[in-house]
Parts: sequence; C-alpha cells; structure tokens
Amino acid sequence: MGSNDKPALVLEGGGYRGIFTAGVLDVLLESGIYTSSFKSAWGVSAGALNAVSYRSRQIGRTMRIMLTFRDDPRMMSLLSLVRTGNLAGTDFMYDGVQNHIDPCDLEVFDNDLTPMYFVASDVLFGAPAYLAVEGERLDATKARASASLPGVSTMVEIDGHRYLDGGTTDSIPFAVAMGLDGAPEVSGAEPADRALVVLTQDRTYIKDGATERAILRTHRYDAYPYYEQALATRADRYNAQREELAGLEAEGRALVLRPPEPVKIHTSEHNGEPLLRLYLQGRQEAASHLDEIRAFL
Repeated sequence: MGSNDKPALVLEGGGYRGIFTAGVLDVLLESGIYTSSFKSAWGVSAGALNAVSYRSRQIGRTMRIMLTFRDDPRMMSLLSLVRTGNLAGTDFMYDGVQNHIDPCDLEVFDNDLTPMYFVASDVLFGAPAYLAVEGERLDATKARASASLPGVSTMVEIDGHRYLDGGTTDSIPFAVAMGLDGAPEVSGAEPADRALVVLTQDRTYIKDGATERAILRTHRYDAYPYYEQALATRADRYNAQREELAGLEAEGRALVLRPPEPVKIHTSEHNGEPLLRLYLQGRQEAASHLDEIRAFL
C-alpha cells in the first residue's frame, strides 16, 4: 500500500496503565513496524509519552522508566504536590530522565517525519487541542501539557494558551485521526480511513466519573466554566467514544488492542509486579495479533 493508504495510530493515556501500551509498541518495533508505518500518530497523556519512545525506536525505554522510577519520590510524590503544585516531579521527569538518565534518541526522533500530535485540553475553552510535533525536535513542554492531570498539576502555558491533560476532552482521538463526521479539523493532519488503537482499559470497562466529580468539588476550576463542563461530562463522552470505537472495530475500520482483563493498578502505581505483568500482557496482545496488524497496515 502507498503512504495515502496507511492507518493512523492512536494511543490512549492512563498514567501507569500506559505500560500496557509500552509492551504493544515494543513488539511492533521488534517486528519492524515503526511510526513511519502510519499516516499519523496521536498520543494522549501517557500515550504521548509512549509515542516519544516509539518514534525514537527505543525498545524497552518506556518500560524501564516506569519500572525503575515507579516509587522514586523525584518522579511522583505528595511532597512534590505540596511544594510545586505538581504530583509529578516535572523537572526530573521531563529533563532529568528524558535528557540525561535515559535520554530520547533525538536524532532518530527528528529523522522520522510522520505527523504526530499530542492531545491536551485547552482550559479556557474546555476543548481538545492537538499539539503538532511533526518536523521539529521533541518539545517536552507539549508532552507535559498532554499529561498534566487535573487536580494534581499546574497548567502548562504554550503560546498564551493554558493546558491540562488531554484525556478530559478527547481520551481516544480516533475520530479526529480519521476525520469522522463532527470531529474538528486539525491543520496539517490528513485523515486516515482506518486506525490502530491501543487502549489501556479492558473491553468491559465503563467510566463512572467519580474522579472528575471529586475534582469539581474542590472548586479549583471555577474560573473556567467550560473546562468544568468538560470534567462533568467526561465519563459520558468517554463511554460513548468506546461504543463508537466498537462500531468501527466491527466494520473493520479500527483494529483495537486492549488489556485482556480488568486493569487493577492505580494511575500512579508503585508496585512493580502488576506493572511488569501489564507490560507483558501488552507484549502478548501485540504478538498474538501481529499477523492481523501487518494485514491491517
């Protein structure tokens, strides 16, 4: 198939549940399936961080980072939240690790010109923003904007816009990646007719909105009514997205890889055993569907 026939790649977020995605992507890399195999790549929150290591073709990197620093207070701690307003240690995560301890291979990253987008939430408008990273060096600020969880993160400002985690406004951006009816148009993004989607929750999962209701009760975002509305409606929109995705899957327009059973780990999991198990599940899912993935490409 030519480049115009390539599918999009869509990576859901989910904090440490993203280690499942890391397992999937490592098998793809080992099989010679790179970012350039896709028309475009879209990452949300942890999905954006996974996309970085995938584009730089560094097998095992995301898994190493998650397992090595899972209980390191420099990566995530209540003390950091109190001192900086960020549960995640942003300087350590986006500079110390990304640039020094386990650095991204920027030469490989820059040489892959596949259009890539990190999804963030514009707090003023309560709407998704698709931050382009194609044709430029890795901008950790855009990745941070996509992964700044509401309630435990400060807003990330880029070009006068204030952003938080993209999951609030577009958790699984297959609609924009495929140019479906009602999806916003993104400058420079050519819609794909199909998408490979990696989820971090199993087939039975239904979001109940408890986390978002707890955030709303803090009144932290009262100055941003459109963002509060996005928080209030996130669960319903997410569940509707999953239903729409299931329909596309049935039509053969989406190939979906997901955990085979309910995921029990927390967004900020500190126990290494369930994280490693989830990583291996991701590898197994990709390996068992590898022929199907190749045919889909």
